[in-house]
Amino acid sequence: MPSKSENSEKQLKVTLVKSLNGRLKKHKATIESLGLRRIRHSIIVNDLPSVRGKLNQVAYLLNVEDV
Repeated sequence: MPSKSENSEKQLKVTLVKSLNGRLKKHKATIESLGLRRIRHSIIVNDLPSVRGKLNQVAYLLNVEDV
């Protein structure tokens, strides 16, 4: 069975737009697991159900765009 290449999967650009000060520990851990380090730091992630769950949990801290 041929494997999917990363280029064929949909990708999302995720940017941290709000501070983590005073947030729940669980939400801080989610942001860290995504790889975001500071405000205005952006990453590109594959659009997977597991990643979508993380993004939905902390959506109030993020800006998400299609790539």
